[in-house]
Amino acid sequence: MFVLRTNFFKALTLAVGLALPVASASAAELRGWNIHVEDYPVSIGMESFMKEVTEKTGGEITGKIFHNGVLGSQPDAIEQTRLGVIDFGEFNLGPMGQSIPEANVVSLPFIFKSIPQMYRLMDGEAGEAIGKGMEAKGLVPLGWYDAGARSFYNSIKPINTPDDIKGMKVRVMSNDLFVGMVESMGGNATPMAFAEVFQSLKTNVIDGAENNPPSYESTSHYEVAKYYSLTEHLIIPECLCMSKKTWDKLTPEQQAIVKEAGRNSAELQRKLWAEREKASMEKVIAGGVTVNEIADKKPFQDAMEPVYEAFLAENPDLADLVNLIRNAD
Repeated sequence: MFVLRTNFFKALTLAVGLALPVASASAAELRGWNIHVEDYPVSIGMESFMKEVTEKTGGEITGKIFHNGVLGSQPDAIEQTRLGVIDFGEFNLGPMGQSIPEANVVSLPFIFKSIPQMYRLMDGEAGEAIGKGMEAKGLVPLGWYDAGARSFYNSIKPINTPDDIKGMKVRVMSNDLFVGMVESMGGNATPMAFAEVFQSLKTNVIDGAENNPPSYESTSHYEVAKYYSLTEHLIIPECLCMSKKTWDKLTPEQQAIVKEAGRNSAELQRKLWAEREKASMEKVIAGGVTVNEIADKKPFQDAMEPVYEAFLAENPDLADLVNLIRNAD
C-alpha cells in the first residue's frame, strides 16, 4: 500500500510539474564578472548595458555585476563564462587568446595602427571573424570595449629603442605572444598576476611592465616605475561577452535587445575611456613621471617579425585575418 501511494504522489507531482509553465532561464538574475573598480569606464559601461537590457525587456532579464574580480581571476572567469557558470563578463582578448586563436590575432604587437582604426575593424569584418571563433568556444561578443594602447614603464630609464629593453625583467600578461614580444627585444619576460605587479616593482623583483595609462595610474604603478615610454605596442580591444549557454536560453527578441545594449554600452565606454586616459596622463605627469614619445617605431616593429612568423607557422589558417588587419588603412 505504501509503495502504491508513493508512486501515486510521484505521478501526481510529475503531472502538476508538466502542467505548469517552465520559468525561463532569462527571468533569473544574470551574474556578470568585471575586474575593475565600480567607477572605471568599463564598469560604468557594463552597468549601462544591464540597465538597458532590464528596461527594454520589461524586467524579464535582470542582472548583477560583480566588480573588483570578486568572482575570480580573469582566466578563471573566462572559463566559467564559457561553461555558463557566469552569464556575462568583460574580458581582455589577450588572456582569451590562449584558448581562442582568432582572439589572439589582436595580441600581435603593432597589428593595429591606431585606436580609431581598431574601432573600425572590430566593428566590421575583423570583429565578425573573431566573434565567430569566440562563439565556437562558448562566448558571444556583444560589444568591443576600448582598453587603449599599452606602453612600457619601468624604474630604470626611458625606452627609445628595442635595445633599451635588453636585460630588463618585464611583467607581461599570461600569453605566449607577449613573452615572445619582450624576448625578441632581449628582455626577460615575466608573466605574473596583475595584483602582484606593484609590490614586485617596489621590491625590484621586476624592472618594469606594460599597460595603458589608466591602469598605470589607477594601480599607483607610476609611483614605483617613473619612466613611461609611449611605444603603444599593443592595442588590444576588450569584449563584453555573454556565455553562449545563457545566450541560447534567450528568445530572438531578447537576443536583439541584448546585442543592441552591448553596442550602446561600447559607445559609452569608449567615450569615457578617452576622458579617463587624458586625466590619467595628466595625473602621472604631475606625479613626477618622465613620459617620452617614440620618434621612430619601425625598429620595434621590425623586431616583432619573429613573433609573427612563429604565430603564423602555428596558425596558418589565420593568415587571412592577420593580413586583413595588418594591411588595412
